[in-house]
Amino acid sequence: MKKLINEPGDVVDEMLDGMTAAYPEELRRLDGTNVIVRADAPVDGEVAIVSGGGSGHEPTHAGYVGEGMLDGAAAGEVFTSPTADELSEMIQATDAGEGVLCVVKNYEGDVMNFETAAEMAEMEGVSEVAQVVVNDDVAVEDSLYTSGRRGVCGTILVHKAAGAAAHRGDDLEEVQRIAEKVIDNVGTMGTALTSCVTPEKGEPTFDLGEDEIELGIGIHGEPGTERVDMMPADDIAEELTNSVLDDLGLEDGQEVVTIVNGMGGTPQMELFVLNRKVQKLMDDHGLEVWDAMVGDYMTSLDMMGASITVCAVDDELKELLAYEADTPALKR
Repeated sequence: MKKLINEPGDVVDEMLDGMTAAYPEELRRLDGTNVIVRADAPVDGEVAIVSGGGSGHEPTHAGYVGEGMLDGAAAGEVFTSPTADELSEMIQATDAGEGVLCVVKNYEGDVMNFETAAEMAEMEGVSEVAQVVVNDDVAVEDSLYTSGRRGVCGTILVHKAAGAAAHRGDDLEEVQRIAEKVIDNVGTMGTALTSCVTPEKGEPTFDLGEDEIELGIGIHGEPGTERVDMMPADDIAEELTNSVLDDLGLEDGQEVVTIVNGMGGTPQMELFVLNRKVQKLMDDHGLEVWDAMVGDYMTSLDMMGASITVCAVDDELKELLAYEADTPALKR
């Protein structure tokens, strides 16, 4: 498989250098690490919001570093958790004395390393570190990488709401409450039309027939929960959306945010075709769409496919999700 890389082992390092070169006034890289922080970190008077995980999900996570969202993001190797040492350095570099909230996707390596990093950072003088674990994937209760549900694209809304709360001056306890509120009200399910290809392996991570798709995929190249024959876009949208709505159990009239998220290799044209059906399904279920997001927010390298996220919102969450933000990947 052809890729625009040099040596496979240098991809993450060179990607981060390229990112800071593109946004030199907004982002900086901590020396000797794969950690990106705001150029002005730590920000006085604000709780810091940090996240991280394996590379290959861009623009997640470093693309959301900036005003109104994340203060720092740590990038592991492709589909591999960042080390506890680097996560601890990130926590220390972003703490302005108001505490740090770690937003962690529910994968065992990420959860374990963030917990260790929090202990290390507190021993180094960080005032207080709190953690939330995002588990929005409705497809599985347990998987190869998790105990409980996986954390996927709903994480972006956690970054946004918690980052807004921190920016307006809420304390750590309140910022954590906001993050948990999003987690309690969001669900996601994804599909793959093709496998992804990792730089090191150079070939698909799983075999998928020309007329087959996977339903219930994760974001690390793992297969889904069910392999079925290829379907029209409307049928795929209905399958994914109904699975999310069945899980959330929303009442008529509930306002929602929807995300049609590309997995990295799907054209915008096809994502908008999916979104057309998703919006019709919201109407059919008596739901009011407050905001509809379409694009690549949390990917799986070059996988062709998409995920659909639905999040129930109230006046509090709408205010936070609409709050100003200025990051490379998302602006309000």
